[in-house]
Order: sequence, then structure tokens, then C-alpha cells
Amino acid sequence: MPRVLGVDIPKEKRIEASLRYIYGIGPTRSREVLTRAKIDFNRRAKDLSDEEIARITSILQSSYITEGDLRREISENIKRHISIGTYRGLRHRRGLPVRGQRTRTNARTRKGRKPIMAAKIKKE
Repeated sequence: MPRVLGVDIPKEKRIEASLRYIYGIGPTRSREVLTRAKIDFNRRAKDLSDEEIARITSILQSSYITEGDLRREISENIKRHISIGTYRGLRHRRGLPVRGQRTRTNARTRKGRKPIMAAKIKKE
């Protein structure tokens, strides 16, 4: 498996799709990097030479924030919102949707499973 920025990318997939396994690289950014490196989108990752992988790596390191640095930056931004007490920070602290979604229904991903109510005791 080719290794780019400490991430093993799948060798059997097209390089355009393989680069998306790097955190912070999506479809558009993947195409931008390959265009700047002058590599065909349809080539397989296993067919790349060491020199081409080095070109991709240098472009990613010089132009984009990825992997650990991006994760750290995002978590610092969330902590900053929480510490200064913004509305977004309060929503993060309470584990509720942050971007204005409804919570009466359809917020199960953020809120977690429904609490189990105690079984009602039947009177006989």
C-alpha cells in the first residue's frame, strides 16, 4: 500500500478515490492535488512511482492542513466556543445539534438513544 502523510491508501482504487482516505481531503481537493502534481485521475494507486507519491505528499504538506493538525484545530475551535460561552459552545456542551436542526424529533445521532422509561406497574 502506498503511504501518504502517514496514511496507507488503498492500492487497488483509483488515486482520485484513494487520496480521500486522508482526513481533510475530499473529492474536490483530491482533484486539485492531482492536477497540480500532473497525475491522471484514473491511474491506480499501485501504479504510481515513488517520485509521483513524493510530489503528492509535498503538495499536501505545503498547501493544506490535514490529519492530526486538522483534527487538533477543529477540537481547539470547539473548546474555544465552549469556553467563551457562545450558543454553539452551549450546544456542544449539552450534546445537542449545533447548526439549527430541530430537536423535537430526528436528533437521535447527537442526543443518543432514548432513555428507557420505568415499566408501569399494573394494579390488580
